[in-house]
Amino acid sequence: MPMTARRRGSYGVDGPPQLLGLGVSSLAFLVAAVVVRQRISRWLLAIGLSGALQWLLYLYVTRRGKFQVWETLLDDLRLRGDECLLDLGCGRGAVLLAAARRLPNGRAVGVDLWRTIDQSGNAPEVTERNARAEEVADRIELRTGNLTRLPFSDNTFDVVTASLAIHNIADAQRRADALREAVRVLRPGGRLVIVDVFHTREYQTALELLGATAVSSRSAGWRMWWGGPWITTRIVTATAPAV
Repeated sequence: MPMTARRRGSYGVDGPPQLLGLGVSSLAFLVAAVVVRQRISRWLLAIGLSGALQWLLYLYVTRRGKFQVWETLLDDLRLRGDECLLDLGCGRGAVLLAAARRLPNGRAVGVDLWRTIDQSGNAPEVTERNARAEEVADRIELRTGNLTRLPFSDNTFDVVTASLAIHNIADAQRRADALREAVRVLRPGGRLVIVDVFHTREYQTALELLGATAVSSRSAGWRMWWGGPWITTRIVTATAPAV
């Protein structure tokens, strides 16, 4: 049964510098179109309006679209309710707390470095406040840690999720390390769900080399177009090796 519920927490925006830059540049072109009394003003207006539409679509994704995508993904996992789930780069808890709602007898653990450049207002106390608002504070645990060196034992989790997190690791080898860590902490047969904008083909290859099975990738659809179809999001899923 779908578990979609009205959000009570405050989850900020993803990539605040990008959103701000897009908004400022669009406004600048629109102002220039009004000020400049020449034929070029029509081009400035067109560019400004295009940028404004991209800004609105970006804002839609970060405030609504990604939540809709993740609600469907979590429903598709058909969780029993007693699993232990790890959310990589949990931020303010958008995925972590949506998962916790589905785990009345389980545990949802979030790990993050809490960088505000990745998400506005990114801090553990904000996530804890959101957990209380969503009435799942007793089901979650927050840890500070690096995705390339997770502070957990082998075979700890039934599910690992990662939403727009792994691409923030600049180095390809370290991204591979993060994927290795994700597989390491999964129990045999555990499931991995990654939603990201870049490097998803790289993730597929790395997971296959790690022995993961049922590795697949698909588009997240228009609800996660970051300003337009030129920056899309993909969903990578895999199952941890059985032995």
